[in-house]
Amino acid sequence: MSTVRTRFAPSPTGYLHVGGIRTALFAWLIARQNGGEFILRIEDTDQAREVEGSAQHIIDSLKVLGMDYDQGPYYQSQRLEIYRKWAQTLIDAGRAYADPYTPEEVQQFREAAQSAKQPFLYRNHRPENPPAWDGTKPLRFKSEPKAYTRTDAVMGELSTGPEVIDDFVLLKSDGFPTYNFAHIIDDQEMQITHVTRTQEFLASIPNYLNLYEALGFEPPVLATLPFILGPDGKKKLSKRDGAKDVLDYNREGYLPDAMVNFIASLGWNDGTEQEIFSRKELIEKFSLDHVQRSGARFDERRLLWMNGHYIRELSVDELYVKVANFWPAEAAGSDDAYKKQVLSLVQERLKYFAELPELTKFFFIDLPVDPSLIS
Repeated sequence: MSTVRTRFAPSPTGYLHVGGIRTALFAWLIARQNGGEFILRIEDTDQAREVEGSAQHIIDSLKVLGMDYDQGPYYQSQRLEIYRKWAQTLIDAGRAYADPYTPEEVQQFREAAQSAKQPFLYRNHRPENPPAWDGTKPLRFKSEPKAYTRTDAVMGELSTGPEVIDDFVLLKSDGFPTYNFAHIIDDQEMQITHVTRTQEFLASIPNYLNLYEALGFEPPVLATLPFILGPDGKKKLSKRDGAKDVLDYNREGYLPDAMVNFIASLGWNDGTEQEIFSRKELIEKFSLDHVQRSGARFDERRLLWMNGHYIRELSVDELYVKVANFWPAEAAGSDDAYKKQVLSLVQERLKYFAELPELTKFFFIDLPVDPSLIS
């Protein structure tokens, strides 16, 4: 039986949010449960959208949450020769061709399809005699439209018709691969057995299956995760809904184990009423067939409750070490023993460490004496 190998493959285009971390966490749990390997791959082929520092932010976020990876980080921008090699394989097999059209011509095709109230398909304009590909023009996949019925590890049996298959770009004119091409090559080269990703990719998977066949690759287990919804449960979670950077939660004093427990529960449960899981329990109990198909609501109040639970599970000595950087300025002159006494008094109410100054400041201030009270 082959080794289970999963991957987290984010694009470095901004901070890592809860949705990205959940995708990583589910892949990490699958690998750890099966004694397999978890790989980090940075998909940095869209150079125009890359945000400086994002790759390091991804690495730091995984480290803060204790989600160790066995290989990587790999960077797609350093693997261009691998993609060119596989692109040439498709050209030689008659399954890829140079795109001879200008962006303006392609736009005219789109507008004509719109006017005719038909979906735009590039393959309807596939050139009969495309020029030899020399790298100066985009390279497109020559699809073979067909129907697919497949089993998704979360969504169950899914079927699509040939109308959703199209000729998509493999390599751009700047020499970089598209996501649609690069991730399939990398997953094959890295022997990935399970791919977790969210629903925005669902419509693209028939095209991926068509490419797998053209390359002679066996697809990995595909698991499509439900969206994480905003607090109202009606739309996909966004920054406007208060979704924060994962590192912001860490800076505010949310415990890694609480964050991992909370994120794991967004769309998954073990079929019981249990809400608090240790990492060991998550690794033992996690399974894709218990991931729900509908969206999971992000409830920050539940995260606060869960983090408070983990804080109360700590001894005062353990908690004292963790809150070292959160004391109010007024506590600077107080000794350890007194501060531990104060901490023991507020531990029951503390939901995250950044609350500590508000809850403890008055313990370190000498209040003015009111003579009328002692006369």
